[in-house]
Amino acid sequence: MDVEPFGPGSMHWESAGEYRNLLVAGSALVLQTMHPAVGAAVARHSGFRQDPWGRLNRTLESVQRWVYGGAAGPAEGVRLRELHRPISGVDERGRPYHALNGEAWAWVHLTLFERYIVLNRCFGVPYTEEQERRLYAETRRLGAILRVPAREVPGDVEAFRRYFEAMVAGRLEAHPTAFEVLSVLRMSPAPPGLPGPLRRVWGPVGAGSGGLTFFVTVGTLPPAVREKLGLAWTARDERRLGHLGRAVAALTPRLPERLRYMPIAYHARKAARRSLRDAERAPRPA
Repeated sequence: MDVEPFGPGSMHWESAGEYRNLLVAGSALVLQTMHPAVGAAVARHSGFRQDPWGRLNRTLESVQRWVYGGAAGPAEGVRLRELHRPISGVDERGRPYHALNGEAWAWVHLTLFERYIVLNRCFGVPYTEEQERRLYAETRRLGAILRVPAREVPGDVEAFRRYFEAMVAGRLEAHPTAFEVLSVLRMSPAPPGLPGPLRRVWGPVGAGSGGLTFFVTVGTLPPAVREKLGLAWTARDERRLGHLGRAVAALTPRLPERLRYMPIAYHARKAARRSLRDAERAPRPA
């Protein structure tokens, strides 16, 4: 597959490997499992109940390989599709599902773009319109690595926004698996691997890290999704989330790179800088 690898200068290179992504990982899984095909597949074929953050971390590691793996990125896309190819069945309502159903496969992929937008709005510096367009163009490129059917991917950011609203309103449902995810997250500690400085601002905002994991997950969901799931959210909750978000946004840029980025991303970024320095030092032809 002829897909240009990601590298320094791309928006995914800067964002995909950040530990901050763990803050919206739970809400990403909730959104994904509200799609009936995804909810049924995850319920029967995923280990999220036993190891919720492990499952999400494996997803994040896979994303890092797409972005930071260079020419090996497409191979990770193939591996992921082959892993999902045998996942199929009939859900509790008698509806057939398949993990590689085009609509469902695209939804899982496209929720990651929407979560990047939310992550930077809640826990960083909101993207400009131009940055959103750049990120979405890269998201479409990433879709090619994952062989997401082009017909399922909106052509631009404006079309994506219409698509997302339509999916939330008419396709997503209050699926039992989404409620299971929320229940598991309520009992979970803070995301593992979260660097110490971020962990220190995580705890004081709420009583109990499991409750706070649930709180952050609910708070970062779109209001229409919270309404569909019957999840309460108050003005006081919004203020608490704002306090946490401002603390994370202020702290993150000050972290050393090894604490800001997950290992795959950190080592790839370090290697890219080394290669650039070597190229600059190389003798130039006479």
